[in-house]
Amino acid sequence: MGEKVLYKIHVTGRVQRVGFRWSTANEAITRGITGYVKNLSDGSVYIEAEGSREQLNAFIKWCRDWPGPGFVDSVSSELFSPVKQKGIVGLQLYSIRDDMTKDPLGSLTRLAKMGYVYVEHASYVDRKFYGYSPSEFKKVLNDLGLKMISGHTVLGKEHWDDSKKDFIDSWKYTVEDAAALEQKYLINSWMDESIRKSYDVFKHYMDIYNKCGELCKKYGMKFGYHNHNFEFSEKLNNEQLFDIMMKSFDPDLVVVQLDIANLYNGGAVAVDVVNQYPGRFENIHVKDGIKVTGGSEQYESTIVGEGIVNVKKVLKLLQKTGNTKVYIIEQESYQGKTPMECVKADLEVMKKWGY
Repeated sequence: MGEKVLYKIHVTGRVQRVGFRWSTANEAITRGITGYVKNLSDGSVYIEAEGSREQLNAFIKWCRDWPGPGFVDSVSSELFSPVKQKGIVGLQLYSIRDDMTKDPLGSLTRLAKMGYVYVEHASYVDRKFYGYSPSEFKKVLNDLGLKMISGHTVLGKEHWDDSKKDFIDSWKYTVEDAAALEQKYLINSWMDESIRKSYDVFKHYMDIYNKCGELCKKYGMKFGYHNHNFEFSEKLNNEQLFDIMMKSFDPDLVVVQLDIANLYNGGAVAVDVVNQYPGRFENIHVKDGIKVTGGSEQYESTIVGEGIVNVKKVLKLLQKTGNTKVYIIEQESYQGKTPMECVKADLEVMKKWGY
């Protein structure tokens, strides 16, 4: 499709209070264009649109030919700059879990209008994503111009048959359904405590994770593991679980989706971990944290850039050490704001930083 560019577009005519702004935003989503549109005080409309030159030229023509009920007098556009891609930015849908439970279609529509293009799911039950079959959910995403880059589910002990040395059918269906959504990553989001009690059992399941990487590779995906806090606070044979994992995983088959805030509750520091394992984190969770009192954890998530993680520094370090391709925003606590307000602010911060 070519290099992404940013256009500033100015539209004059009778284009306010006639549905032009709303229809323009929806047309941009349909065409896979990101940005925003706003009414100006002089009655005109201002648009910032990001996409390929081909996409934007067709979009500008659509603006000129807008059928009404108002009318367009003129459309002027200015090439602002090529967009330097630092990687893919997406949202972990667990950030808006209540909204997704109540109204998945409406919630995804709001995300698309905010400018999100990539999302990561956190709901796969009975071969359905948020109540939709894989083909249904893929259509929902396509219609909104969204892409499911990654997805969270849990690979448990029950999914591996030791007698057959193979995954059971339900897990194979999980991989197939992820591929049907054109995911690039299938991420294991939790590890049962029973796996973490014995060094031999732990190592055995690290081997199973590598086997899952082989299975995912057949579908053009990578398997991954998402850290919480115990990987840094628990040890086996006097070795930190996280270090055992990093030594055990084949990086061509299994990625570690580093959550740069979760690890603080395990006593680790994001910069130190990135420095210890340069180039190993191609898919990360962008998250910030603030200290809290009460509860089982010292830190809870907050808007990116407002906490103790020094997210901007961590992201620069990941850029410097190389190989980071996917930046998934996640925020589970909101400090009095709504989840939608928070994920909008998170995306705005990332865009401000050039992502």
